[in-house]
Amino acid sequence: MRKYTVLACGLFLCLALFGCDKLFPKSQGGAGLGRTSPAISTKGTVIAKINNMPITLEDLNEEVNAFNEAVGQNRPEAKITTKEQKVTYLKNELVRRMLLYQDALNKGLDRNEDVVKVMDKTKMDLLVVELVRQEAQKIDVSSKEIEDYYNTYKEQLKEPEERQLREIMLSTEQEAKDVMVQLLQGADFATVAKASSKAPSAKDGGDLGFITKGKKSPQFDAAAFSDTLEVGKMSGVFKGPDGYYIVKLEAKRGGKQRSLSDMWDDIKKGLTFLKQQQKIEDLIGKLSRESKIEINEGEIK
Repeated sequence: MRKYTVLACGLFLCLALFGCDKLFPKSQGGAGLGRTSPAISTKGTVIAKINNMPITLEDLNEEVNAFNEAVGQNRPEAKITTKEQKVTYLKNELVRRMLLYQDALNKGLDRNEDVVKVMDKTKMDLLVVELVRQEAQKIDVSSKEIEDYYNTYKEQLKEPEERQLREIMLSTEQEAKDVMVQLLQGADFATVAKASSKAPSAKDGGDLGFITKGKKSPQFDAAAFSDTLEVGKMSGVFKGPDGYYIVKLEAKRGGKQRSLSDMWDDIKKGLTFLKQQQKIEDLIGKLSRESKIEINEGEIK
């Protein structure tokens, strides 16, 4: 099956190498393409027919939209935006692809065993995706569910608080106590950190910049992010994994409570996703109970 995936990639590369002039010469007299296909009924505005097989305006617009999305925002000049560009795309892509498709059918490739396997697998994948989409569409999240979630997790929904901290780390408790005396007597924290601290931050005067909880040890967080530690104040001496610490709070930011209206859309999206997942799991569970499932693990090698 892999060779058909590779073949498909090579096919569209080849299509790009030929101009539409060879397909649409200035003089188009004669008997045409010499192949008659059965007429196919279709919905939409027919803009081309290749041996009675139609291409609609809706087909073209769908392809153009997909092409423009694939191009992305970085190459706006490559997007198809004018009628002339659409006509060129129709001739260079859709018509050429239809010609090759008809030739493949005439040669019976749709009955090739490997092709049939790929087509069956693709059909199964598409049907599964469509089933999941339809089941997910049935999900609704009520205002009460959103409000209940917000009230339950209000504290966790705060903006993360960041604190600008300086640290001094020493090997023994006595050293830390001696340094604390110097600081209490008015010594500059940054100067003492440069002179005495054993932490890598010593070269920066102990400055750690703005950090959030979890960047250091639990003992560090307990002291540095204490509600009682005020801006401009120092902690007491405390033990960490690498030694004994003193920290100073220079500034803090964030930590504000976001309002329900600010969080409404995010909470709704999150709850919708969770309920969709649960609905699909419930459906799979129901189908599993109603089905006969046989797995021969011994044959898996």
